[in-house]
Amino acid sequence: MNKAGMNTGNRAYAIFETTHCQLGEGPTYDPGSNRAWWFDILGKKLIERNLSQDHAIIHDLPRMASALAVVDGDRQLLICDDGLYLRKTADGTLSLLKALEADNAKTRSNDSRVHPSGAMWIGTMGMEAETGAGAIYHFHRGEMQVLYSQISVPNSICFNADGSVGHFTDTPTGNVMRVALDPANGLPVGEPAVFLDRDTDSTGWADGAIMDADGIIWIARWDGACVKAYDPTGACVETITLPAARITCPAFIGAHADRMIVTSASTGLSLEQADQQPHAGQTFLLDRPMHGKAEPNVVL
Repeated sequence: MNKAGMNTGNRAYAIFETTHCQLGEGPTYDPGSNRAWWFDILGKKLIERNLSQDHAIIHDLPRMASALAVVDGDRQLLICDDGLYLRKTADGTLSLLKALEADNAKTRSNDSRVHPSGAMWIGTMGMEAETGAGAIYHFHRGEMQVLYSQISVPNSICFNADGSVGHFTDTPTGNVMRVALDPANGLPVGEPAVFLDRDTDSTGWADGAIMDADGIIWIARWDGACVKAYDPTGACVETITLPAARITCPAFIGAHADRMIVTSASTGLSLEQADQQPHAGQTFLLDRPMHGKAEPNVVL
């Protein structure tokens, strides 16, 4: 781990990676290579961090990208602003697999996550977070379909261990939704219902999320300077405060998925806010054991 910040004292976090992102997002972990991966969406960067090393490798990208899924030992799937790209891990070569709103230059990809079946939920949004400009898609075995349209800022996509329940949010609504799913393919089998509403928790706004092996949902709170954990009833059972207001997305890391990293953003901060938040845009390690679960490989 990054030596800067490992002696945490009474803090609930360490600095996992000092690289500053404009919009850090989409963290995931590949146990096969012992590497964590995440993005600076606005900076068009893919960040790679071997957990056995104390520094990151920064890869420049030709397009904005927001999520990565492991295909196999040689390939990754990158979710980009105009399509789904296969990336060769050996040399970083990208090849287009499937277009994604390629005819609309005003949208980009955002929060996305792999369902236990190997399907992937993929979110899109307007470049300026225009109301209703995006959607949430379902991608499985080469086929793409719209699940939810007129989404402004898709976030909090996560699934329980057996794939029977999914969560998501359209961040500006303030509501995190829960929906029953078919475990075999990750498709909804009912209508979404409110799991958390703005009256339940007004700490910032729900951003990226992940569900642990016990069914606890860990949600990054944009403009809330924290990650919050919620039990299946929606009750908040833990809050971990972090040294940046714009906390974006968590991911379990390690061979046993027993640690969590959290990305953050510096975009949109005033000069005064940026001065007060020198760690904004960095990636944090939560200083507590986790009962996480590994992210599945995507099935093409």
